[in-house]
Amino acid sequence: MIEAHQLTKRYGEKTAVDRLDFTVRPGTVTGFLGPNGAGKSTTMRMIVGLDAPTGGTVRVNGRRYAEHAAPLQEVGALLEAKSIHPGRSAFNHLMAQAHTHGIPRRRVEEVIELTGLQSVARKRAGAFSLGMGQRLGIASALLGDPATVMLDEPVNGLDPEGVLWIRNLLTSLAAEGRTVFVSSHLMSEMALVADHLIVVGRGRLLADTTVQDLVHQAGGDVVKVVSADPAALRSALAGPDVEITGRAGTEELLVTGRTAREIGLAAAEHGIALFELTPRTVSLEEAFMELTRDAVEYHGITTPTAGTAAGTAADTENPRSAA
Repeated sequence: MIEAHQLTKRYGEKTAVDRLDFTVRPGTVTGFLGPNGAGKSTTMRMIVGLDAPTGGTVRVNGRRYAEHAAPLQEVGALLEAKSIHPGRSAFNHLMAQAHTHGIPRRRVEEVIELTGLQSVARKRAGAFSLGMGQRLGIASALLGDPATVMLDEPVNGLDPEGVLWIRNLLTSLAAEGRTVFVSSHLMSEMALVADHLIVVGRGRLLADTTVQDLVHQAGGDVVKVVSADPAALRSALAGPDVEITGRAGTEELLVTGRTAREIGLAAAEHGIALFELTPRTVSLEEAFMELTRDAVEYHGITTPTAGTAAGTAADTENPRSAA
């Protein structure tokens, strides 16, 4: 379990993490989401003691990371896949870690097999592709068979087979009762693998919720209805949990709180002809964009401007450093 209480980190006048309170519980995959510069990486670094908090506390399994006698067996972390000696083989890199933590050679062989590195285990890690580097970083994180696994953007550089592999790995680790904390910008993957979400923006907590609840708060399931008599249909569908919107002068309505089946039956009962009945589910990506739209520090310009070729996006860089 990871517990943060009023966790804060400042760099001069820049507040990277601002009084975060959250708990990451065992037995579930918790997604850690936020725009670039939101403070995710800084938060993860504080969890494993690489950065010291300016204020507040963060504990893993009831203790600060530095207080654990065998930290690699408590927390396995992937924060930077390329933080390896380029001249060492994958096997020797893992063996060096194992020797310093009293981990037997058989465990090194186990994680090499688990992460699919058998064919490249004796090759220099500096020549690895980004995907292979990710696999080696995940192998390092799992080396101590830790109770808590924390991965920062683990699918970067992975091919589709690798993405499916990491998805299955995360769910299996959680099923074993481990605490699994994963950051990602791939909302489609988080929607498939995460049970719980912690969303931050500009260093502050924006949401501590489930995927389903976040999507529901963003509009949930919406049904587009085009009818011959939208006013009559509004009356037929009205209810305490029903929200109906539509533009004046059009036959189109957007209905939340009723299924397409319920709308069709109500229209038939009142003799209202329907021309279109289209269910639409709000995606996690849409819900995330809605939640964080005021917390984005780095924006791209997608319209032509002076000195920018038409159709070319140019980044507007914020002078504050990304976390």
